[in-house]
Amino acid sequence: MSLPSLLPLRDAVRGEVLLQGEAGFDEARRPWNLAIDQPVAAVVTPADADDVAAVVRVAKDLGLPIAVQPSGHGASGTAAGTILLRTSKLDELSIDPGARTARVGAGVKSGVVTTAAAEHGLVHKPGSSPVVSATGYTLGGGIGFFARKYGMSSDHVIEFEVVDAEGERRRASAQENPDLFHALAGGGGDFAIVTAMTLRLHEERELFGGTVIWPAARAAEVFQAFRDVTAAAPPELTVWTSLAQFPGAPAMVAVSVAYLGSETDGRALLKPFDTVDGVLNGAWGPVPFAQLGTITNDPVDPGPSVGRSELFGRFDDEVVAALLAEPIDPLLAVQVRHLGGALAQDRPGPHGPLTEEYAVYMVGLALTPEGGAAVAAKQAELTARLGDAVTGRKPVTFLGLTDNLGDAFSAPEMERLRAVKQKWDPQRRFVANFPVG
Repeated sequence: MSLPSLLPLRDAVRGEVLLQGEAGFDEARRPWNLAIDQPVAAVVTPADADDVAAVVRVAKDLGLPIAVQPSGHGASGTAAGTILLRTSKLDELSIDPGARTARVGAGVKSGVVTTAAAEHGLVHKPGSSPVVSATGYTLGGGIGFFARKYGMSSDHVIEFEVVDAEGERRRASAQENPDLFHALAGGGGDFAIVTAMTLRLHEERELFGGTVIWPAARAAEVFQAFRDVTAAAPPELTVWTSLAQFPGAPAMVAVSVAYLGSETDGRALLKPFDTVDGVLNGAWGPVPFAQLGTITNDPVDPGPSVGRSELFGRFDDEVVAALLAEPIDPLLAVQVRHLGGALAQDRPGPHGPLTEEYAVYMVGLALTPEGGAAVAAKQAELTARLGDAVTGRKPVTFLGLTDNLGDAFSAPEMERLRAVKQKWDPQRRFVANFPVG
């Protein structure tokens, strides 16, 4: 589409509009994963929800679809040819300590919510990274450090504020537009543009955790301790273990912990790890909730990578042997997460019970196309070695570039989501990272 035909966008909104060829356009269109190209038609940063509605109406007249990426996390390449909506200016955040709720704008980062809630002795249900959008994470379900006790982040949404495909502002809750609420509570952002959401918060006063690192030679012992700990872990305890191979560094194995409880109880629960000698770095201890992100120190800057996740129901000798059969290179990390607890319970939204007890996340750099292909091949090889331990199902926030939304939901649930899409966006004006189609 030619440049002049997109100029109505600039007349319609008070926020920033960047068009092809303009300064800053290329940087603005980039997703978090720099290995993915996004040749979009325009990038719009609306000033508020009314601006979002205006963008939808103009896009409708222009015949252009809209992709929404608050921070660019989770991009899968579907945004090509769209008007790319960045919601960073929708950054209003208010905490109601008495009601234990938070109203969160679509551009608010997860770590900001964590810090604001902690000032009142409250928590939301964040992931490990403080820089992802709380809304984007929640639209995919959201499985973080507190999920074993509280379930998915989407389980705790009271209401979504949205702009529909006609450019009208609406609300979706269990009482108002319940079909749309069901789809948005973990089914992704393919149905409407969320401008804000209201979340339930919960009172928590103590967090114990951190990451401890051993040399890779101790991996078998660490994995055995991980099996022992997770077999008896209460829902307040979340433990992840990772094989890591960073450039220029020796191979390592790490254990990351988040425990909603006292240091005394936390150390008692982790006692099996005390028998593993040779700690290289790190420690477990009391963690201020506002510093939750320091447990894993996830990257805070974009970079090129290829990730893949799988769910499996057992972490036995066969699975351990598959993970330790050979070095993980060219992968950077292979992380095993303990799930279970509240995740295995019924929930609002399309995900339903997550019965698998463990997940594995495999990631490597994609500095070149050849490097990315080598990473993907290693991930496929490792998945094949895991054999029938892998179930094939994946929550939305675990979907990768070779996956689609059907990998997250049952066939009947997909039909339900398609019906919601047909009702609320029959012209397919919205394009999610993982569309219903």
